Amino acid sequence: MEQLTYTLPVFEGPLDLLLTLIAKNKLNIYDIEISLLLEQYTEKIKQMQEEQLEVASEFLEMASRLVYIKSTMLLPKHEEEAEELKKELTGQLLEYQECKRIAAQMAQLVSFDSFCREPSKVDYDMTYTRTHNAIVLVDAYLRAAGRGKSKLPPPADSFKGIVARRIVPVGSRMIRVLRTLRKNGRTNYSKLFWECEDKSELVATFLAILELVKGKRIRVEGDGDEALVRIINKN
Repeated sequence: MEQLTYTLPVFEGPLDLLLTLIAKNKLNIYDIEISLLLEQYTEKIKQMQEEQLEVASEFLEMASRLVYIKSTMLLPKHEEEAEELKKELTGQLLEYQECKRIAAQMAQLVSFDSFCREPSKVDYDMTYTRTHNAIVLVDAYLRAAGRGKSKLPPPADSFKGIVARRIVPVGSRMIRVLRTLRKNGRTNYSKLFWECEDKSELVATFLAILELVKGKRIRVEGDGDEALVRIINKN
């Protein structure tokens, strides 16, 4: 009877062996079947020992790690720990897989059949020998100066209308409207805007009225200039 022989590939490490087994058994790397992977892994280790190949300690360490993950999965109170151990192993496999892919691409860029010569040193004459009309030189200078000014930050006056505008809190305008209404119980809608000094106060007052109406604290009756604003609850 003819004796069977095995030709075992050389693996760079335990992660390389695990990736080979996952690809061979078409396992989902994001949800590894630890039991099947452990069985295949220990079988490979056994074959390497039978072939009198040197098995590095890191291969045996990975075997014990897989055994520990499997035993943890069998314990009902250690399900979270088992999931964390699986996620850690999956992350290492994905990282190693990406490193192998990049290494394979970089290997295609390296060839020992080519020789690159260092560039020779050349002495250049840096003296400018061309002549130009004076008008051309002035025009070139003005264009260069204009490009330099475009890189300068804009003056502060450019932001005056944006950041220098006074901010009026809506809450303060709500308090002012309520104080006005608590005195008389009602007032003309347009009178609430008479004391506003700028657009910021106008907008803040308008928003304050909307918030008070929404909160059912005041009521607006009528339309246009004849509209009246009444307070619903003076408390």
